[in-house]
Amino acid sequence: MSVTQTINKAASNPSRTHDYLYDPLFSVSSDRDHARATFKAHTSVDRIKRVPEYNTMFSNLRHHPRFSVRLEATDPVPAYINRQWRGYADQAREALVRYTTFNYDPSVQIPAVSYPDAEVAGRNRYQYFRRPIIPFLQQVPPDVLLATNKVDPLAPPESQQAARPPTPMTRTVAIQTDYRDSETQTEPYSPEYVVRPGSAPELLTLATLTFGQGLPAGLAEVEMIERARAKRAWEATLPPLNDVSQLDKRRKMMDEQERKEWAIREAEIEKLQEARLEVLKKLLQQREQNHRELTTKRLDRLWTKKQQHKEDKVTRIRREHIKTIRKLTKKRQNVEGKLERRDITHEYSNHASQTYAPISRVGVFLDRGSEQYVVKSRHLTTYEGLLELEGSLPDFVTQPRIRAPKQRSVVGKDGYVKRKNRREKELAEIYEEMQKNKLKGDEAPKPLRFLQKIEKPIPRPPTPSVEVPSQEEEDQELAVIFLQKLIRGKAVQNMMFEVCLFILQNMMFEGKEKRRELILELQSTHALQEAQQQMKKSEKEAILTLQRQRQMHQHKESNIDEGLADLEGQAIGDMLDFLSKELIRLQEERRIHAFSMLAERQRRIREAEESGRRQVEERRRREEDEIFKQVIGLHQETVDTYLQDIIIGSVDATAERQAREEVQRKAETINDIAYEIEESRTKLQSEEIVSELVHSFLLPEVQKQTTREKVKTQQRKHLLAAHKVVHKEGEGVMAMHGQPSPASDDKVMEDKATQEGGEKTSPKPVSPEPEK
Repeated sequence: MSVTQTINKAASNPSRTHDYLYDPLFSVSSDRDHARATFKAHTSVDRIKRVPEYNTMFSNLRHHPRFSVRLEATDPVPAYINRQWRGYADQAREALVRYTTFNYDPSVQIPAVSYPDAEVAGRNRYQYFRRPIIPFLQQVPPDVLLATNKVDPLAPPESQQAARPPTPMTRTVAIQTDYRDSETQTEPYSPEYVVRPGSAPELLTLATLTFGQGLPAGLAEVEMIERARAKRAWEATLPPLNDVSQLDKRRKMMDEQERKEWAIREAEIEKLQEARLEVLKKLLQQREQNHRELTTKRLDRLWTKKQQHKEDKVTRIRREHIKTIRKLTKKRQNVEGKLERRDITHEYSNHASQTYAPISRVGVFLDRGSEQYVVKSRHLTTYEGLLELEGSLPDFVTQPRIRAPKQRSVVGKDGYVKRKNRREKELAEIYEEMQKNKLKGDEAPKPLRFLQKIEKPIPRPPTPSVEVPSQEEEDQELAVIFLQKLIRGKAVQNMMFEVCLFILQNMMFEGKEKRRELILELQSTHALQEAQQQMKKSEKEAILTLQRQRQMHQHKESNIDEGLADLEGQAIGDMLDFLSKELIRLQEERRIHAFSMLAERQRRIREAEESGRRQVEERRRREEDEIFKQVIGLHQETVDTYLQDIIIGSVDATAERQAREEVQRKAETINDIAYEIEESRTKLQSEEIVSELVHSFLLPEVQKQTTREKVKTQQRKHLLAAHKVVHKEGEGVMAMHGQPSPASDDKVMEDKATQEGGEKTSPKPVSPEPEK
């Protein structure tokens, strides 16, 4: 036989009760948590002790417990232990730090933080030191390893090692994540791009579309892209701006395109309004559905509440009924109202009494705490445990073998019947005879055949004696008791008589009222005199005649009332029909008036918006025309300046070439003359020739370069003044389109001109005002 024993281990306590006072590593966030820990320690079950009661140590009765629960009087924490929160000093220091941070006060000194001595070389040495373990000799990785030799003994000498490149500070390592891109990336990645000069990819027109705002593209985005393509194709077919003869055609095409765009815009507005109306319808339907659901839920909740209230009331009534029936039953058991003492012997002898089976309504629950005796094992609660338990049992438990008992032989080995069997047979025969005699009848008693020994009963203990009162006191007490019984009996008899009389009167009155018609019928049918019968008949005939007349009168009145009601109903129905139609017409008229007012208001709003847009478009068109005129004028000036620069450059080049040829011819002539003079000249003549050359060639060249720089400076001044005049006029228009200010271009051009002029000479500052 296998026995399963359940061992309940006590739960391990993660912390001790008074760690908040003793443990230096135990910390709480505030004084409130410290107070909470103190209260928890004071109210813990550690101080509750079970004290056995020696008189009833082995009792199982509720009113005689085995032990009593008491609170330990001694405080487990000594008096010299500080019970305050250890964080007050830290709070004061933090307050000083905050004060000195925001307020300069040199008189305030912040106390230094003092840490307790770790006693590394003292009693806490074992916490900081450990015997080293030789590496590579243990199967389990050691906690402390000896330092290994950094030089490889098998490596070749440094002289023979090849030059190794330096190890880079960073390197790229390829990894593979367990998550998908859709799980880790919120928006698709848009790589950087570079546009080839001179090209304009169509894909760049969609740069304003982002993920969630146009991408992935839907039907509206596709239509927008198609419209953009059509507009670019239309712009390609427009006549050029420099063709003055086709300006009217260009203006007509632009007007037609504008009308198309307005039509597309109005169609989009209508679509948006239809979508808004659909959304509004859905919202109204959803609101009605929500109202219906709320109403249904409210009714269901109210119905459930009423049903619960009804069930509670029925349960209360039934409970009161059971209680009343129980009280009446208990009261009828003792009608005389006699006081009965408690019979302890009867209670302990009756196993159905309150001692052995107390009632739960009295407050005793015998099954309380019975769950601690329930055997909880996986061998009994799970299928695998049952299979394991069945496999551990021997075969004779699961497969019992029943063997039929063998009949023992009555005859022994020597052929004689055994004495035991013979006596059993005789007893069986005697029992059969006795049964037959009982069936025949009771026989006369026979005289005793054998003497019987009469045992003496156990002598009873002496009866305790009580002092006998006097005869007068006993007679007086009996007289008082008799008077009390007589008075009580008379009072009960009078009460019972009154109750019975009241009940009889009620019963007689109820019977009379119930059978009143029967009594009247008997009185009318069984009259003793014929005169009374004739009188009854005449009364009956008169009553029948009056009833017939009354019925005829009621019938006439009902016909008249029916006709009048029909006429009134028709009139009222026509009137209500007219009023309802008038109400519906008035409501429809008001609704149509409201719709017309809303449509008129919407039309005015649209006209205002359209007029505003047209004004903006016209102003933008005028600005673009003015910009076009100024750009054309600037282009003409640029062409003129460019041609002038080309002509001046060609003239300078021709003059320079002719000058070079002339200079070369003069140089050849001068060389011939110089060679001739060189042969016959003196030192004084040589110096004179050098001075004349310097005066004739070097000084004029310097004057010529200075003159050229002055001319360029004057021309640059006029160019800068013209640029400023042009840019000042188009600055406001270009700022509307988000283009950079031309002031920056003027500054760049001025810096460039200054750099060009600074390569040779430093020119004078140029005045920004143009010359007139």
